[in-house]
Formats: sequence, structure tokens, C-alpha cells
Amino acid sequence: MSARKKNLDDLRSQRWFGATDLRSFGHRSRMLQMGYERADFTGKPIVGIINTWSDINPCHQHFRERVEHVKRGVWQAGGFPIELPALSLSENFVKPTTMLYRNLLAMEVEELLRQHPVDGAVLMGGCDKTTPGTVMGGISMNLPMVFLPAGPMMRGHFGGTILGSGSDVWKYWAEKEAGNITAQEWNDMEAGIARSAGTCMTMGTASTMTSITEALGLSLPGSASIPAADADHPRMAGACGRRIVEMIWEDLKPSDILDRRSIDNALVVHNALAGSTNAMIHLVAMAGRAGIPVKLTEFDEFAQKVPVIANLRPSGQWLMEDFHIAGGIRALMARLSPLLHLDARSVTGGTIGDGLAGMKVFNDDVIRPLDRPIVALGGTAILYGNLAPDGCVIKPPAADPRFLQHSGPALVFDSYDAMSAAVNDLDLDVTPDHVMVLRNAGPIGGPGMPEWGMLPIPKVLLRQGVRDMVRISDARMSGTSYGACILHVAPESAAGGPLAAVRDGDRITVDVPGRRIHLHLDAAEIAARVEAFVPPDRAYPRGYNRLFAQHVRQAHEGCDFDFLEGAGGIPEPEIH
Repeated sequence: MSARKKNLDDLRSQRWFGATDLRSFGHRSRMLQMGYERADFTGKPIVGIINTWSDINPCHQHFRERVEHVKRGVWQAGGFPIELPALSLSENFVKPTTMLYRNLLAMEVEELLRQHPVDGAVLMGGCDKTTPGTVMGGISMNLPMVFLPAGPMMRGHFGGTILGSGSDVWKYWAEKEAGNITAQEWNDMEAGIARSAGTCMTMGTASTMTSITEALGLSLPGSASIPAADADHPRMAGACGRRIVEMIWEDLKPSDILDRRSIDNALVVHNALAGSTNAMIHLVAMAGRAGIPVKLTEFDEFAQKVPVIANLRPSGQWLMEDFHIAGGIRALMARLSPLLHLDARSVTGGTIGDGLAGMKVFNDDVIRPLDRPIVALGGTAILYGNLAPDGCVIKPPAADPRFLQHSGPALVFDSYDAMSAAVNDLDLDVTPDHVMVLRNAGPIGGPGMPEWGMLPIPKVLLRQGVRDMVRISDARMSGTSYGACILHVAPESAAGGPLAAVRDGDRITVDVPGRRIHLHLDAAEIAARVEAFVPPDRAYPRGYNRLFAQHVRQAHEGCDFDFLEGAGGIPEPEIH
């Protein structure tokens, strides 16, 4: 541990408890009202524990217990813990999409930390939007903080076959729709695919974002890959509690950790994992809160020099439990050492390199050597063209290679309901060469940019054996999804983007090696059609939806609110 930079009188919480005026009398008396001893909180740093547990969030089902392990660590280190419940954002149940509420969670975290007498924070998250949401709020508040990841669930299984959440759901649903599996088999799979608390055990958005957060230096080394049900997980929670107390005395804040080196490390790790396409929104927003601009093109640039070495579904074979046993995120980063800024800082008080010392890979098929990757280059591709002036995203390893260069006629849908009805129509006039297009599904149009981008293959094609085709939208897709899905088209159709111009039969060309997407219409025709396009009404009369529609940025800008971007906080609250 480095030397202390703060004394007791320097602690933020002392503004509440350390004075001798009438207001501090009230603060102390109310602590006594709750049954605490004066010695419990007097003269100690106070740690706010942001807990995103709820009764309807299976990813965080264990957080009710884990918070007690964090508290134990805080007490052990001489601090005083206070639990602050925050928006849970259960990916499985929140509609229309948790992405609509990521910024609300970020605002809540920032304000919870500002309004309470806390000196530092442990942020408990993991389910997709809770990682970027809590971290964004923590960065903006800029108190000492450490992120505690929920951890992936145990492996799923069905009929002796290992299952991965999300990825195998899509696969088996296609087989069910094609008539190849029975209703009973589907029910058995439903009961066996999610077997414990924790996030998706594929390299979906949850594990992508917790891994990125560790690569940024904001989590304890190795924490991102520990399964939720593993005995290492409560031990890690206790370590978070002990470490945050030290960080408070050291005055080690996000602004002391995050810099350009941190962002580069996150980009390296994201590409080595073939991480979720959602990271291209969340990392831009997280870095933006630290005042570090990240361009969409940087994801592509790093993809061209970082091999995909994590053999994890949906791009590879294995699951997160196998990844942890093979050495986990520390082993992966140790193998990536030649590509990382090892001198970047970490919540440990040392460097990223310090946390990788002595790490080994125990299964070279799960975490491949750099010279034997599952994909040499190109885990991510960013395409530009007259259909996406501000860019769009595809994950090439998850697509059928023959669709990486493709031209075909458009089949256009203005809503998810219209698309859903069409794909179930056995008389639908569609071929494998068609390019399915879904619009009005972006940040404003969705609203919240739902995970609708993995458009289902039309049932008539499924029964012909088709399992992939080109699909384009201004939506996102789950990090557990796969296929030739082109996502995040920016600007979105509801904001006047060219996707609004596409009509059935228009020819679209996709050229992933050339990083190009093209609608075969001249500029004047595109402009005229966009002008005539009527987007869905998103003029909400009140509430958070109205705030969202008025202030959300586009996908390539991170979908943060325009008034929350950039570094720098709000003055401390007055205490009277």
C-alpha cells in the first residue's frame, strides 16, 4: 500500500460527522438511532456500497449475500460501510430495453455518492448495463472506487451437451422453428440453460464489460472472470471492501487511473475476447465521462492488430467457467502483455503489469497463443457509406463468411411487430440473398436502442436449411448473439439517417473487407426519401422517456446524455 495522502480531517464524511454544530449533532444522533455505536463510525472512512440487487435480477441474485462480504472487508480494514441500493436493470425482464435506463443508473450512482456522507465506493454490477452505468456515475463523481463484478453463471447443459446462455438459445430456437426438435426437448433445454446466479456465461455484453472494466484498471486483478457461484467470489468481495478503505486514505480516484493508456488496454482486451458489439457504445460513454474521446474507428484499428485469442462463445467454443479454469482474465492479459500498456495504473495502487506477474495459461485451446488465434485479425469491423455516414458495426467471426461480401435486395420493416409477423409467414417472398432491414430501433426510435438487431431468419428459409443472412438495423444485439448482423447504423432513421430511405427491393452492398456499406441510390433520391419519411412519434409528454428522447446522443457517440458528457463534476453539497 502506498503512503497515505489523507488524514481524518480531510475525509469528505467529516463534513457530516466531524463538526460540532447543530446539524452534525443531528447526523450523529440519527446514526445512534439506527443502533450503531459511536465507535462504529467515528473517525473512520465511510464506504458507500452501490448494490444493484433486486428480486427480479437473476444475474445479481447473490448480491444480497455478497454485500455482506464487502461490508466484512470494510470493517476489517477499519472503515464503516453503508449500503446504497440502486437501479437493478435486469436484462431479462426490463422492457423495452435496459439500455433506455443505463444513463438513469449512471445519474443515480453519481447523485447517491454526492448526497451521502461517503468517502469512496464499491460498485456492485455485472448484468449488462449495470457495469457501464455504475462506472459512468462513479467516474463522474470521482471518489475512490472499485468495481465488483457479479461473475458469470455456471455452464448450462441439455441432453449431455454444454449450453451457453443466449448463443445456444438462438441456435435451438432456429431448429425448433425448422421443426427439428420437439416441444419437450425445448422445455428441457429451457430448464437447463441457466443453473445459478450470475451473468451470461458466454462472452456476451456482461463479461465483455466487466473484462473491459478490469482492463481499465477499475477492478481488482482477476475479478472479472470469477464465476458467481465460485468460492473465490465472496473472497474477492471481501478484498474489494478492504481495498477501498486503503484507496480512500491514498486518495486514489478514477481521474488518477484513467488515461489514454487505460483506454488502449480496454480496446486490446475487447478485441482479444471478440467482445460484444455493445462495448462500442459503452466504452465510448465511459471514456467520455473521464474526458477521453474514443472514436468508433479505433475499435476497427485495434481489431486490425489484435488477434482473437479467447475461444469463447458466441465466436468460439468454450464458456466463462472454462475461461476461469484456464487462468481467466489475468492469464489472457498476461498473454497480451506485448500489446498492453503495462505501466497503466490500477485500483491496486500499482500498475496493470503488477497484477499480471506470474500468471500462466492452463489451457491453450481456451486462451490461445498469440500465434494461434481463433481469428488472426478483425474481431470487429466498422463500416461506412451512404447508408451509414457515421458508421455501423459487425462482428465478422460470428457471421457466415460468405456474407462478408454480399449484394442483395432489401426487405424493409418499420417496426419489430411488422418484422415478427413477416418472418413467421410461410408465404413470405424472401430468399437467402435478401438483406433484411429493420429501422426505427435506434436510441430515439426504439426508444433506447433495443437488442433487436439479430433479426430472426424467416421461417420459410429455416425450413430450407438457411441459418444466416445479412440483417441491417439501427438497433443493437445481445453480445451472446451471432450472424451477419450489421448494427448501430448511425445516424438512426428516427433522427433522419439514410436508413429511412430504404425501400423493398433497393439493392444494398456490404463489403466488410473494404469497410463499406452502400445503398444503390443517388444522393438526391436518398435525401428526398428521408425528407418524406415519417418517424415514430417520440414526443413523450412527460418523465424520463421525454428526457431521454431530448438528450440522448447517437450510437457512435456512446448514447450518453449530452449534458452528462465530459470530465468535471458538480460542487459538493452544502451542509446546513
